[in-house]
Amino acid sequence: MLASEFGIVPASVTAGPSGTTTRNYVATTNTGTAWFVKTYPAGTALRTAESAAALSEYARLCRVPVARARYTVDQKQLVASCGQMTMSVTRYLRDTVTADGRLTGRRWEAVGEAVGRLHRGLARHRFGPPRLEERDRAVDTARSRCRLEGLVHRYETEPPRTDFERWALETARERLAGLPAVEKLLEGAPERTVSQLVHGDLSGPNVLLRGDDVAALIDFAAPGRRSLMWELGRLALDPRTVLSQPDWPDGLGRLAAVYRRRHPVVPVEELVSVVRLTAAHLGCTVYPLNTVVDNLGPVTDSLETYALDRVQAAVVLRERLDEAEEVLRGHLR
Repeated sequence: MLASEFGIVPASVTAGPSGTTTRNYVATTNTGTAWFVKTYPAGTALRTAESAAALSEYARLCRVPVARARYTVDQKQLVASCGQMTMSVTRYLRDTVTADGRLTGRRWEAVGEAVGRLHRGLARHRFGPPRLEERDRAVDTARSRCRLEGLVHRYETEPPRTDFERWALETARERLAGLPAVEKLLEGAPERTVSQLVHGDLSGPNVLLRGDDVAALIDFAAPGRRSLMWELGRLALDPRTVLSQPDWPDGLGRLAAVYRRRHPVVPVEELVSVVRLTAAHLGCTVYPLNTVVDNLGPVTDSLETYALDRVQAAVVLRERLDEAEEVLRGHLR
Protein backbone atom coordinates (compact mmCIF):
# COMPACT_ATOMS: atom_id res chain seq x y z
CA MET A 1 0.00 0.00 0.00
CA LEU A 2 2.85 2.40 0.69
CA ALA A 3 3.94 2.23 -2.94
CA SER A 4 0.56 1.87 -4.63
CA GLU A 5 -1.41 4.36 -2.52
CA PHE A 6 1.21 6.84 -1.29
CA GLY A 7 4.01 6.54 -3.84
CA ILE A 8 6.60 5.61 -1.23
CA VAL A 9 9.10 2.82 -1.90
CA PRO A 10 10.74 2.07 1.45
CA ALA A 11 14.25 0.75 1.85
CA SER A 12 13.40 -0.28 5.40
CA VAL A 13 10.34 -0.52 7.64
CA THR A 14 10.72 -0.70 11.42
CA ALA A 15 8.26 -0.70 14.30
CA GLY A 16 7.36 2.80 15.47
CA PRO A 17 5.87 4.22 18.68
CA SER A 18 2.64 2.36 19.39
CA GLY A 19 -0.73 4.06 19.66
CA THR A 20 -3.69 3.21 21.87
CA THR A 21 -5.42 1.31 19.07
CA THR A 22 -3.07 1.68 16.10
CA ARG A 23 0.04 -0.19 14.97
CA ASN A 24 2.67 2.22 13.75
CA TYR A 25 5.83 1.94 11.66
CA VAL A 26 8.69 4.09 10.39
CA ALA A 27 9.39 3.67 6.67
CA THR A 28 12.70 5.05 5.39
CA THR A 29 13.51 5.53 1.71
CA ASN A 30 16.88 5.18 -0.03
CA THR A 31 17.30 8.96 0.19
CA GLY A 32 16.93 8.87 3.98
CA THR A 33 13.46 10.41 4.11
CA ALA A 34 11.52 8.88 7.00
CA TRP A 35 7.74 8.51 7.09
CA PHE A 36 5.50 7.67 10.02
CA VAL A 37 3.00 5.01 8.93
CA LYS A 38 -0.13 4.56 11.02
CA THR A 39 -2.27 1.46 10.47
CA TYR A 40 -5.74 1.40 11.97
CA PRO A 41 -7.58 -1.58 13.50
CA ALA A 42 -9.99 -3.57 11.33
CA GLY A 43 -13.39 -1.94 11.20
CA THR A 44 -12.10 1.62 11.42
CA ALA A 45 -14.44 3.96 9.56
CA LEU A 46 -12.48 5.46 6.67
CA ARG A 47 -14.51 8.66 6.84
CA THR A 48 -13.68 9.16 10.53
CA ALA A 49 -9.96 8.58 9.99
CA GLU A 50 -9.97 10.89 6.95
CA SER A 51 -11.71 13.70 8.83
CA ALA A 52 -9.21 13.45 11.70
CA ALA A 53 -6.28 13.62 9.27
CA ALA A 54 -7.90 16.54 7.46
CA LEU A 55 -8.28 18.42 10.75
CA SER A 56 -4.55 18.03 11.38
CA GLU A 57 -3.81 19.43 7.92
CA TYR A 58 -6.18 22.33 8.56
CA ALA A 59 -4.27 23.09 11.77
CA ARG A 60 -1.00 23.04 9.82
CA LEU A 61 -2.39 25.65 7.45
CA CYS A 62 -3.14 27.75 10.55
CA ARG A 63 0.61 27.67 11.35
CA VAL A 64 0.19 25.13 14.14
CA PRO A 65 3.16 22.74 14.43
CA VAL A 66 1.93 19.36 13.17
CA ALA A 67 3.52 16.50 11.27
CA ARG A 68 2.87 17.15 7.58
CA ALA A 69 0.62 14.52 6.00
CA ARG A 70 1.30 12.64 2.78
CA TYR A 71 -1.58 12.61 0.29
CA THR A 72 -2.43 9.53 -1.73
CA VAL A 73 -1.02 9.44 -5.27
CA ASP A 74 -4.24 10.89 -6.70
CA GLN A 75 -3.92 13.84 -4.27
CA LYS A 76 -7.49 13.28 -3.10
CA GLN A 77 -7.16 11.54 0.26
CA LEU A 78 -5.04 11.46 3.40
CA VAL A 79 -6.11 7.96 4.43
CA ALA A 80 -6.13 4.87 2.19
CA SER A 81 -7.90 1.56 2.66
CA CYS A 82 -7.45 -1.83 1.01
CA GLY A 83 -9.28 -4.87 2.34
CA GLN A 84 -8.82 -4.94 6.13
CA MET A 85 -5.91 -2.46 6.03
CA THR A 86 -6.40 1.27 6.60
CA MET A 87 -3.34 3.52 6.58
CA SER A 88 -2.18 7.13 6.83
CA VAL A 89 1.30 8.58 6.40
CA THR A 90 3.00 11.67 7.85
CA ARG A 91 6.58 12.90 8.03
CA TYR A 92 8.49 11.20 10.81
CA LEU A 93 9.92 13.74 13.23
CA ARG A 94 13.35 12.71 14.45
CA ASP A 95 14.97 13.65 17.75
CA THR A 96 11.71 14.29 19.58
CA VAL A 97 10.23 13.14 22.89
CA THR A 98 6.64 13.26 24.07
CA ALA A 99 5.48 15.81 26.63
CA ASP A 100 4.34 12.92 28.82
CA GLY A 101 5.51 14.09 32.27
CA ARG A 102 8.17 16.29 30.65
CA LEU A 103 6.70 19.80 30.99
CA THR A 104 9.57 21.71 32.56
CA GLY A 105 11.20 25.13 32.22
CA ARG A 106 10.39 27.00 29.02
CA ARG A 107 8.37 24.08 27.68
CA TRP A 108 5.34 25.36 29.59
CA GLU A 109 5.31 28.58 27.56
CA ALA A 110 5.99 26.68 24.34
CA VAL A 111 2.99 24.43 24.93
CA GLY A 112 0.82 27.42 25.82
CA GLU A 113 1.84 29.07 22.55
CA ALA A 114 1.15 25.94 20.48
CA VAL A 115 -2.24 25.21 22.05
CA GLY A 116 -3.28 28.86 21.92
CA ARG A 117 -2.38 28.98 18.24
CA LEU A 118 -4.25 25.70 17.70
CA HIS A 119 -7.45 26.87 19.38
CA ARG A 120 -7.33 30.24 17.65
CA GLY A 121 -7.02 28.49 14.29
CA LEU A 122 -9.74 25.92 14.99
CA ALA A 123 -12.07 28.72 16.09
CA ARG A 124 -12.09 29.88 12.45
CA HIS A 125 -13.10 26.44 11.15
CA ARG A 126 -16.72 26.05 10.04
CA PHE A 127 -17.34 23.71 13.00
CA GLY A 128 -15.34 25.82 15.35
CA PRO A 129 -16.78 29.19 16.44
CA PRO A 130 -16.48 29.53 20.24
CA ARG A 131 -19.65 29.89 22.28
CA LEU A 132 -20.74 29.65 25.90
CA GLU A 133 -22.38 26.32 26.69
CA GLU A 134 -23.14 24.09 29.65
CA ARG A 135 -20.10 22.59 31.32
CA ASP A 136 -18.40 19.76 29.47
CA ARG A 137 -19.85 16.27 29.80
CA ALA A 138 -16.61 15.22 31.48
CA VAL A 139 -17.82 16.95 34.68
CA ASP A 140 -21.50 15.99 34.44
CA THR A 141 -22.00 14.28 37.80
CA ALA A 142 -25.42 12.84 36.89
CA ARG A 143 -23.90 11.21 33.80
CA SER A 144 -20.96 10.00 35.86
CA ARG A 145 -23.22 8.50 38.53
CA CYS A 146 -25.11 6.53 35.88
CA ARG A 147 -21.91 5.26 34.28
CA LEU A 148 -20.23 4.37 37.57
CA GLU A 149 -23.32 2.56 38.87
CA GLY A 150 -23.46 0.60 35.62
CA LEU A 151 -19.76 -0.25 35.90
CA VAL A 152 -20.13 -1.45 39.50
CA HIS A 153 -23.17 -3.55 38.55
CA ARG A 154 -21.31 -5.21 35.69
CA TYR A 155 -18.33 -6.03 37.89
CA GLU A 156 -20.63 -7.42 40.60
CA THR A 157 -22.57 -9.50 38.07
CA GLU A 158 -19.38 -11.14 36.85
CA PRO A 159 -16.96 -11.00 39.80
CA PRO A 160 -13.46 -9.62 39.11
CA ARG A 161 -10.83 -12.21 38.24
CA THR A 162 -7.63 -10.14 38.41
CA ASP A 163 -6.04 -7.72 40.85
CA PHE A 164 -6.68 -4.86 38.43
CA GLU A 165 -10.37 -5.70 38.12
CA ARG A 166 -10.74 -5.92 41.90
CA TRP A 167 -8.98 -2.58 42.26
CA ALA A 168 -11.16 -1.07 39.52
CA LEU A 169 -14.35 -2.20 41.27
CA GLU A 170 -13.25 -0.78 44.62
CA THR A 171 -12.15 2.49 42.99
CA ALA A 172 -15.46 2.79 41.13
CA ARG A 173 -17.32 2.41 44.43
CA GLU A 174 -15.11 5.07 46.03
CA ARG A 175 -15.67 7.36 43.06
CA LEU A 176 -19.44 6.95 43.38
CA ALA A 177 -19.27 7.83 47.07
CA GLY A 178 -17.13 10.86 46.23
CA LEU A 179 -19.51 12.46 43.73
CA PRO A 180 -21.09 14.80 46.34
CA ALA A 181 -17.59 16.20 46.97
CA VAL A 182 -17.18 16.70 43.21
CA GLU A 183 -20.48 18.60 43.12
CA LYS A 184 -19.21 20.79 45.96
CA LEU A 185 -15.99 21.38 44.03
CA LEU A 186 -17.94 22.47 40.96
CA GLU A 187 -19.80 25.14 42.94
CA GLY A 188 -16.66 27.24 42.56
CA ALA A 189 -16.47 26.82 38.77
CA PRO A 190 -18.37 28.71 36.04
CA GLU A 191 -21.71 27.08 35.19
CA ARG A 192 -21.13 27.80 31.50
CA THR A 193 -17.79 27.51 29.74
CA VAL A 194 -16.43 28.28 26.28
CA SER A 195 -16.59 25.38 23.84
CA GLN A 196 -15.42 25.11 20.26
CA LEU A 197 -13.77 22.71 17.82
CA VAL A 198 -10.77 21.09 19.54
CA HIS A 199 -7.96 18.61 18.88
CA GLY A 200 -9.98 15.98 20.75
CA ASP A 201 -7.13 13.80 22.06
CA LEU A 202 -4.63 16.36 23.31
CA SER A 203 -2.48 14.77 26.00
CA GLY A 204 1.20 14.42 26.81
CA PRO A 205 1.85 11.49 24.44
CA ASN A 206 0.37 13.49 21.55
CA VAL A 207 2.68 16.49 21.94
CA LEU A 208 6.18 16.03 20.52
CA LEU A 209 8.97 18.17 21.94
CA ARG A 210 12.35 18.96 20.47
CA GLY A 211 14.40 20.57 23.17
CA ASP A 212 12.27 23.31 24.72
CA ASP A 213 10.09 23.72 21.62
CA VAL A 214 6.93 21.99 20.45
CA ALA A 215 7.81 20.03 17.32
CA ALA A 216 4.27 18.83 16.61
CA LEU A 217 0.79 18.15 17.91
CA ILE A 218 -0.20 14.72 16.61
CA ASP A 219 -3.08 12.20 16.55
CA PHE A 220 -6.02 14.55 16.11
CA ALA A 221 -9.48 13.11 16.69
CA ALA A 222 -12.29 13.56 14.18
CA PRO A 223 -13.80 17.07 14.42
CA GLY A 224 -15.86 17.63 17.54
CA ARG A 225 -16.71 20.42 19.97
CA ARG A 226 -15.63 20.30 23.61
CA SER A 227 -14.86 22.71 26.40
CA LEU A 228 -11.53 24.47 25.92
CA MET A 229 -10.75 23.96 29.61
CA TRP A 230 -11.36 20.22 29.25
CA GLU A 231 -8.74 20.10 26.50
CA LEU A 232 -6.27 22.44 28.19
CA GLY A 233 -6.51 20.65 31.54
CA ARG A 234 -6.18 17.24 29.92
CA LEU A 235 -2.76 18.24 28.59
CA ALA A 236 -1.34 20.73 31.08
CA LEU A 237 -2.53 18.79 34.14
CA ASP A 238 -1.74 15.33 32.88
CA PRO A 239 -1.41 13.11 35.99
CA ARG A 240 2.22 12.30 35.22
CA THR A 241 3.05 16.01 35.10
CA VAL A 242 1.18 16.78 38.32
CA LEU A 243 2.97 13.97 40.14
CA SER A 244 6.46 14.49 38.72
CA GLN A 245 6.73 18.30 38.59
CA PRO A 246 6.20 19.91 42.03
CA ASP A 247 6.25 23.40 40.48
CA TRP A 248 3.33 22.65 38.14
CA PRO A 249 1.15 25.52 39.50
CA ASP A 250 3.69 28.12 38.35
CA GLY A 251 4.28 26.30 35.06
CA LEU A 252 0.54 26.15 34.47
CA GLY A 253 0.23 29.86 35.19
CA ARG A 254 2.91 30.69 32.62
CA LEU A 255 1.27 28.38 30.08
CA ALA A 256 -2.15 29.95 30.67
CA ALA A 257 -0.80 33.50 30.28
CA VAL A 258 0.77 32.69 26.90
CA TYR A 259 -2.32 30.74 25.84
CA ARG A 260 -4.62 33.67 26.60
CA ARG A 261 -2.48 36.09 24.62
CA ARG A 262 -2.92 33.81 21.60
CA HIS A 263 -6.59 32.96 22.18
CA PRO A 264 -8.20 35.60 24.42
CA VAL A 265 -11.81 34.38 24.11
CA VAL A 266 -11.64 32.53 27.44
CA PRO A 267 -12.41 34.74 30.49
CA VAL A 268 -9.76 34.90 33.19
CA GLU A 269 -11.96 33.24 35.82
CA GLU A 270 -12.64 30.35 33.48
CA LEU A 271 -8.92 29.86 32.93
CA VAL A 272 -8.41 29.99 36.69
CA SER A 273 -11.01 27.21 37.05
CA VAL A 274 -9.02 24.76 34.90
CA VAL A 275 -7.52 23.04 37.96
CA ARG A 276 -10.92 22.72 39.64
CA LEU A 277 -12.54 21.39 36.46
CA THR A 278 -9.73 18.91 35.86
CA ALA A 279 -9.95 17.64 39.44
CA ALA A 280 -13.71 17.25 38.96
CA HIS A 281 -13.12 15.36 35.72
CA LEU A 282 -10.80 12.92 37.47
CA GLY A 283 -13.47 12.44 40.12
CA CYS A 284 -16.10 11.62 37.49
CA THR A 285 -14.27 9.50 34.93
CA VAL A 286 -14.79 5.77 34.46
CA TYR A 287 -11.61 5.35 32.38
CA PRO A 288 -9.52 3.23 32.72
CA LEU A 289 -11.64 1.40 35.30
CA ASN A 290 -13.83 0.15 32.45
CA THR A 291 -10.98 -1.22 30.33
CA VAL A 292 -11.83 -4.89 30.91
CA VAL A 293 -15.64 -4.80 30.90
CA ASP A 294 -15.74 -2.60 27.80
CA ASN A 295 -13.02 -4.59 25.98
CA LEU A 296 -10.88 -1.49 25.42
CA GLY A 297 -7.67 -3.46 25.14
CA PRO A 298 -5.18 -5.34 27.30
CA VAL A 299 -4.41 -4.24 30.84
CA THR A 300 -0.71 -3.50 30.50
CA ASP A 301 1.73 -2.45 33.19
CA SER A 302 1.71 1.09 31.78
CA LEU A 303 -2.10 1.20 31.91
CA GLU A 304 -2.12 0.07 35.53
CA THR A 305 0.46 2.73 36.39
CA TYR A 306 -1.58 5.38 34.57
CA ALA A 307 -4.74 4.32 36.42
CA LEU A 308 -3.02 4.73 39.78
CA ASP A 309 -1.48 8.04 38.68
CA ARG A 310 -4.94 9.43 37.89
CA VAL A 311 -6.18 8.62 41.38
CA GLN A 312 -3.14 10.17 43.04
CA ALA A 313 -3.20 13.25 40.78
CA ALA A 314 -6.83 13.93 41.69
CA VAL A 315 -5.79 14.08 45.35
CA VAL A 316 -2.88 16.43 44.61
CA LEU A 317 -5.05 18.76 42.49
CA ARG A 318 -7.56 19.13 45.32
CA GLU A 319 -4.90 19.56 47.99
CA ARG A 320 -3.16 22.32 46.03
CA LEU A 321 -6.28 23.89 44.51
CA ASP A 322 -6.25 27.18 46.45
CA GLU A 323 -2.53 27.65 45.84
CA ALA A 324 -2.83 26.88 42.13
CA GLU A 325 -5.78 29.22 41.59
CA GLU A 326 -3.96 32.05 43.35
CA VAL A 327 -0.88 31.49 41.17
CA LEU A 328 -3.03 31.43 38.03
CA ARG A 329 -4.70 34.73 38.95
CA GLY A 330 -1.28 36.25 39.50
CA HIS A 331 -0.07 35.24 36.04
CA LEU A 332 -3.31 36.29 34.33
CA ARG A 333 -3.56 39.80 35.80
